[in-house]
Amino acid sequence: MKIFTSVLFFATTLSFAQQLTIERANGLAKLPLKCLQQEYPNKLGQLINDATEIANPKALHPAFYGCFDWHSSVHGHWSLVYLLKHFHSLENREEIITKLNTNLSKENIAQEVAYLTKKHEKSFERTYGWAWLLKLQQELDTYNEPFAKKLSQNLLPLTQLVAERYIEFLPKLNYPLRVGTHPNTAFGLSFAWDYAVHARNLPLQNSIRENALRLFKNDRNAPFDWEPSGTDFLSPCMEEIGIMQRVMPEKEFLKWLKDFATGLFDKNYNWKPGQVSDRTDGQLVHLDGLNFSRAWNFYHLAKQFPKQLGHLNALANKHLNYSLPAVVDGNYEGEHWLASFALHAFQEAPQPKKGE
Repeated sequence: MKIFTSVLFFATTLSFAQQLTIERANGLAKLPLKCLQQEYPNKLGQLINDATEIANPKALHPAFYGCFDWHSSVHGHWSLVYLLKHFHSLENREEIITKLNTNLSKENIAQEVAYLTKKHEKSFERTYGWAWLLKLQQELDTYNEPFAKKLSQNLLPLTQLVAERYIEFLPKLNYPLRVGTHPNTAFGLSFAWDYAVHARNLPLQNSIRENALRLFKNDRNAPFDWEPSGTDFLSPCMEEIGIMQRVMPEKEFLKWLKDFATGLFDKNYNWKPGQVSDRTDGQLVHLDGLNFSRAWNFYHLAKQFPKQLGHLNALANKHLNYSLPAVVDGNYEGEHWLASFALHAFQEAPQPKKGE
């Protein structure tokens, strides 16, 4: 009954503009908090070189062993930091801080660095987990609390390693990965770009810009009708738009976008959200993530280009409304990661003005 009531609350209160209220923030925080130190079930992305490397998840990844897999753990940490920063009266605040301090200790991050430094693990979490790690670093860097400043310093060696990995890897990528899952190149570049700008990391910025333009600038006529594939949780078309929006000057980008996705400029443009048939299936529930991915990119476009693309806010709301109830439906298949996707969509959504 409690789950049904929560789902009904989410579904019936979001017919208009999206707002991340303290009530909703408390609900979303409970999801990563519950699994941040939950070791099992667990899906390891480990390449085993020999029998000495067989170990339990917490021994392999003392910082990021919870929430089913490494990348979900990373963005679960991001979710909690983001919510702490934006909601000072967040429930379970002290418990959240305690768990963050435990997981993101200097010693634990050193072990994560050692794992990623293994020669046969150079592609570990490339580039999806890398992107979320940089987003976590940016969130900690911009949180003016003593504990966050300490955790920011603890995480930095791993972040620096990941930034170096980007710069090393991108020139070798002859063709972009246009899938709607973890290896998607465009998504992997967007958070990295945001971090590089924040950190004033010019080598990383230059590498991302140069390689994004090389990989995507000549694309035309995006095959929107091909989306979604059966288990997508990222929108290949919209994620490509997202990175090009970041790296191109405004006028050049709008020209590129009209060649790539002319339909988006139609004020009556419509796109049906991805339909989920079974949310207890860990692969099929991916489509809720796809809807959040479309939503955050629609919001991002509408925010920068309100005159030409402001109408996309309504389409973003449509996608967010469809999948938001699934975040709290009680299924671990979605719970362990969907809160982060929903929060990033809220992060990009238009914020209500004071007095509204």
